[in-house]
Amino acid sequence: GFSTSHDEQVHARVASSFISEEQALINLEELGDADFDNVVDKGKQRWNEILGRIEVEDDNFDNLRTFYSSFYRSILFPRNFSEVDGAGKIVHYSPYNGKVLPGYMFTDTGFWDTFRSLFPFLNFLFPSENVKMQEGLVNAYKESGFLPEWASPGHRDIMVGNNSASVVADAYLKGLRGYDIETLWEALKHGVNNVHPEVSATGRKGYEYYNKYNYIPNDAGVDQNVARTLEYAYNDWTIYRLGKALNKPQREIDVYAKRATNYKQLYHPKRKLMAGRATDGSFSNSFNPTDWSRDFTEGNSWHYSWSVFHDPQGLIQLMGGRKQFSKLLDSVFIIPGSKGMESRSMIHEMREMQVMDMGQYAHGNQPIQHMVYLYNYAGEPWKTQYWAREIMDKLYAPTPDGYCGDEDNGQTSAWYVFSALGFYPLCPGSNEYVLGSPLFKSVKIELENGKEISINADNNSNENRYVAEVTLNGKKYTKNYLTH
Repeated sequence: GFSTSHDEQVHARVASSFISEEQALINLEELGDADFDNVVDKGKQRWNEILGRIEVEDDNFDNLRTFYSSFYRSILFPRNFSEVDGAGKIVHYSPYNGKVLPGYMFTDTGFWDTFRSLFPFLNFLFPSENVKMQEGLVNAYKESGFLPEWASPGHRDIMVGNNSASVVADAYLKGLRGYDIETLWEALKHGVNNVHPEVSATGRKGYEYYNKYNYIPNDAGVDQNVARTLEYAYNDWTIYRLGKALNKPQREIDVYAKRATNYKQLYHPKRKLMAGRATDGSFSNSFNPTDWSRDFTEGNSWHYSWSVFHDPQGLIQLMGGRKQFSKLLDSVFIIPGSKGMESRSMIHEMREMQVMDMGQYAHGNQPIQHMVYLYNYAGEPWKTQYWAREIMDKLYAPTPDGYCGDEDNGQTSAWYVFSALGFYPLCPGSNEYVLGSPLFKSVKIELENGKEISINADNNSNENRYVAEVTLNGKKYTKNYLTH
């Protein structure tokens, strides 16, 4: 408490530390002799510096509000869990073993969400920060024996997949260097054939079934088996890609290339969608593609059937060719939303999907967020352009209720940022960005390497959203993707 007179202001300087009271006092020194207004001004200056890396021009001020709000949310996570000690060295309290150790540590991120576009966004605009995060992953592996799949602040038992593989591979393949990639390679190989003894979401739950059957059976006692199988297949592909870049022996990485096709094991030829399969290879007669969870993670077959980021052409062939594939994509937007479900209680992603009235397109559930960009592979890029704009317009707004559900550690915001710029990292690890429809008439992007990207979309409007032609560096460009 403070004994104050009328209208007297108390100015408190506050600092915290996860390490010690002494470290908190060291952290307090960062404030120097700055008063409250100085600290506010420094904060504004820093945010303008960061958000100013992308300069957007638009006649619609609401578009600017929505864009920069999403940009802001994209870089709030993961959190830097490191501190600077009295000797000026980077140290961290380890949530994995309780010790104070040298080097970086980051936390508060779930790779199930953020591998999709948040980490590709960091690789694109803030690669030096992700170099630190990769060092943090090295430390997490050394201190716990596993790479985290969801850090909060240590291993957390939530969600599925082995998507640390994607986060590690995409960073290296996008050219990030300056950290111990060999230790991360060993960490990835360890994670595919192990599961954390206390936190089953870390490592690969059900790996023994996946390795034996090339899918996780839905009668093996492993929940969310379809979701896990599809994500493991993609994860194996990213490990293969990284191993190839590291010049690992072909015999060592061939197993990952082979497993990358395991998604085909769960394709239901009659339903034309992904479905759970028993140990005897049979599909259930009671399969309902709109039924949430059970074999899936916070979603259903309509959402997960597109989770083949690494092999769209293989998925197109599996589904009967481009025409059939595109027709199935169209169906997502017209199949009625789930109502009166008995399999489990209503979760917020289900309610949000109903409210938005876009059929089975549940944007708040990450596995379907990339789906509209798959039209490019089916030879119908105008549908990508149409739906990307519809989603940006209907599901994002600069209002208190103008956000389409869970923020999910920056992933849903990063989707908007990329989509508004007009390109999207559909498959992290592929080095490609699939083209969409840029929202703004003019954009300038300042990269860390000193280069600048200018995006100009003449005659751009909500009604005139279709791309007639593309030029790259002044020359006509006919591909529907860009490379990193």
